[in-house]
Amino acid sequence: MTEEAKTSEPGSTPAVSVVGPGGGETIVLGTTRMRVLEDGRHTGHRLAIAESVLAPHTQGPPQHRHSLHDEGFYILSGIVRFTVGDEDHDATRGTLVMVPPGTPHTFANPTDQPAVMLSTFTPDLYVQYFRDLQEVLAAGRPLTPEANIEAMNRYATEPATDHG
Repeated sequence: MTEEAKTSEPGSTPAVSVVGPGGGETIVLGTTRMRVLEDGRHTGHRLAIAESVLAPHTQGPPQHRHSLHDEGFYILSGIVRFTVGDEDHDATRGTLVMVPPGTPHTFANPTDQPAVMLSTFTPDLYVQYFRDLQEVLAAGRPLTPEANIEAMNRYATEPATDHG
């Protein structure tokens, strides 16, 4: 089996997906480099998984809420600051942060070192959001908060305007 995921014929048993260290789809959004390991095609769209590397002093998206999916973050290295409503949580290696639908949140890397995290999206709905943001940048447009919010709105997500 190759590092890239194998696909099945419609109606057949799904094939095992194997994505090696150099595999997956790469999405670069400013100072964040994301590697999509599973975009939902091999899980019946129940789950997507991505690895993200946040450069030092990377600011995350505007604080927001998802109405249709859970989001999980497992910190592999560095420190990621999660802001949940009005509370900050500094997550270090080995920490899991689960964000259920409706919970306001954002994240950032406030340190001088890169941070790496593994993210889950259940269901896979939100992976296309990152692709949309990459298209904004590829078209030569700036990734403004307005462009970010416009993309969020397409994926059952809204800004948490009542929080930072």
